[in-house]
Amino acid sequence: MRPEAMFPAELIERVRARRAGRVHVTTRLDPRRTALVVVDMQLAFTRHGAPSGTGDAPSIVPAINAVAAALRGAGGLVALSRGTFDASEDGGWPGFYRRMVEPGLAQRILEGLREGHELHALDPGLEVAAADFVFPKCRYSAFAPGASPLPAWLAERGIATVLVAGTLTNVCCESTARDAMQHGYETVMIADANAARDRAAHQATLNTFLEFFGDVLTVAQVLALLRGEELRD
Repeated sequence: MRPEAMFPAELIERVRARRAGRVHVTTRLDPRRTALVVVDMQLAFTRHGAPSGTGDAPSIVPAINAVAAALRGAGGLVALSRGTFDASEDGGWPGFYRRMVEPGLAQRILEGLREGHELHALDPGLEVAAADFVFPKCRYSAFAPGASPLPAWLAERGIATVLVAGTLTNVCCESTARDAMQHGYETVMIADANAARDRAAHQATLNTFLEFFGDVLTVAQVLALLRGEELRD
């Protein structure tokens, strides 16, 4: 897909001006130093009617599986987060569950994001390999202090590039992707392997991320890079 087809023309003009005529900064991938981070693809988000259910989330499962399989096959790594909160009334995050959400809804959300609840499980359509890293996350960003073991896991394995997929595009995926970039990783949000509650929120995140934080590629573009092809604008 040409970048002009995914983004507003004025945004593409600004990006090209900033990048000496280029749109994309990730034009090659070293799979052995690349990790796909799949954010919160749990039944709490993919099941219709769940308190945190996200309409488009189930539709991106095949896209995530395709990227994960290709990356594993090329020698890369896959990590999958699960939003996980403790048994306290506010889940250990009072700034959100006490201040931002009405008490009844907060408790319904928290119940589904605790170990042992059926909604805490990853969507059964996800193809998870034995070597994949499934980890808990207790803030929007997997890189927030104390939020998850992901930063240490990536550093220990010499990862240089992080691909971000999952849900919600404009909440946990965006927070994790922005922080990955600010921790020094070359970071890519995969446009059609992320899902939000509406297209406007999804696109707004991708627009800002492309302009200021990293690259935004399609599944097809990522698969081409994993085959050793070079991406050209």
